[in-house]
Amino acid sequence: MIVRILTKFTYITLSLSLLLSGCNKTKDIKAAVVSARKEASDIGITILNKGGSAFDAMIATDLALTVCFPNAGNISGGGFLVYRTASGEVGSLDYREKAPLNAYEKMYLDENGDVIPEKSTLGGLAVGVPGTVAGLAEIHSKFGTLSWEDLVKPAIDLAMNGYIVTEKQERSFRNKKDDFIKINGENTFYAQDFKAGDTVKNIALAETLKRISKYGAKGFYEGPVAESLIKRVREAGGIITHEDLIKYKPVWRKPLNFKYKNLNIYSMGPPSSGGVCLGQILKMIEPYNIGQYYHNSEKAIQLIVEAERRSYSDRSKHLGDPDFNKIPYNQIISNKYLNNRMKSFSFDLASQSKDIQAGKISWTESEETTHYSILDQKGNAISVTTTLNGSYGSKVFVEDGGYFLNNEMDDFSIKPGFANMFGLIGSEANSIKPEKRMLSSMTPTIVMKDNNLYMILGTPGGSTIITSVLQTILNVYEFGMDIQSAINAPRFHHQWLPEKIEFENGVFDEVSMKKLQEKGYDIKQDYTRVIGRVDAILISKNGIITTGADPRGDDKASHLYH
Repeated sequence: MIVRILTKFTYITLSLSLLLSGCNKTKDIKAAVVSARKEASDIGITILNKGGSAFDAMIATDLALTVCFPNAGNISGGGFLVYRTASGEVGSLDYREKAPLNAYEKMYLDENGDVIPEKSTLGGLAVGVPGTVAGLAEIHSKFGTLSWEDLVKPAIDLAMNGYIVTEKQERSFRNKKDDFIKINGENTFYAQDFKAGDTVKNIALAETLKRISKYGAKGFYEGPVAESLIKRVREAGGIITHEDLIKYKPVWRKPLNFKYKNLNIYSMGPPSSGGVCLGQILKMIEPYNIGQYYHNSEKAIQLIVEAERRSYSDRSKHLGDPDFNKIPYNQIISNKYLNNRMKSFSFDLASQSKDIQAGKISWTESEETTHYSILDQKGNAISVTTTLNGSYGSKVFVEDGGYFLNNEMDDFSIKPGFANMFGLIGSEANSIKPEKRMLSSMTPTIVMKDNNLYMILGTPGGSTIITSVLQTILNVYEFGMDIQSAINAPRFHHQWLPEKIEFENGVFDEVSMKKLQEKGYDIKQDYTRVIGRVDAILISKNGIITTGADPRGDDKASHLYH
């Protein structure tokens, strides 16, 4: 396949990544873990080297990220797993957080019905009922091969011995220090001005993990750890109770499955919007043969943007917790429905988001996250995205537990038509109700090609998760890039509202940008927030395994060799 590359930046990125990733392009790799931190990836590989499966490595990697990547790694958030076993079984686990029993629809509104600033993002009232530990325990119960204690121990050791602060992590700590102090006081653990190169030893978290190691999920949802969590939530103005914790259960769900040309794609269904939106966008662009255009060219960008615009519009109206809503899966990703959605598209002129509303469905009845991808030596594939929602979640820190609490309540539609922290608009389908799971953009994905395992990928990034996964798949499949180049390539993002298309700064062809503006597109090129940090594994038709870790973060791939 010819690699069609438009920008000088992309060409340089591709050339460098081919050179730097040459050590990964070998048949010697038999297993891989790609995550946000080297420490976590290395721990996952250690578990595989001991004879553990991808599911065992998942548990150890996840808990390690809790220690060394505290802005998103967690025991007090939630996530989604999509898996494919070596025998071909495919499934997914939903361990997304829930609204507390005492939550109610207008809990973030004042007496005038206006949204109270920061109530759903900072402090105890922003905290949803955590699902991570229950999810990991459920996975171990169904698929684990090594002992639970052996899988938790590496994270305990990492917390005791410490992890090294990176330059990017130092900036992250510094940028959020005022919030840490505002919510937790001047003496809070992560207000210590940790610098790059410092070693962070989190003894309180080690003790929490020891209880989880000894008692499993009960070590978190009952006993001293639960008491401490509830006490801290209440001090910070929250409403989580013992009953909330004890009642929490993860749910095994059928993953969303769709085809794009000769790819068979499995991704997370609701309460994640990721799989639905990814499927819609790919199916909307499929008839146009996007591979005929240059990568990130005017027409390629235009086609993707217009499909994104229509899909995110549907997201706002139709998607929510499937346990509370009837979701029209078959219709919303059908070719007939999506072809109709694209009838108004023209290469001549931009669509206007105000004119694009959610499509009509016939009813028979009523940015901060982390991802890791794992492939073990037997061929089991794991794609996991887990989150506290915002960076460091609610900023509420359980001092005697050593961890931050999520702010997932902001992922609900706290008021119809009001944008959340990622600018996403919601409706009744995602309104707040007790024990309801909030809508997510997380898109852990496994791709098959010609009936063979092809790609394992996902990313953090809030509302940009879906578009980052989309562009990575297209970069490899349609534009002929290797996996690292596909991840490195410049990204752009559109989500229906706001109207602007956001481009990574200074890396897109100015001629194409000007032509898009002449067609009526609202271009924003001073985008400062990172658009995704994709971690992925690619398997060629000859069984050659290659990995890609996003340079936008401290992400790192670790390998097991023959």
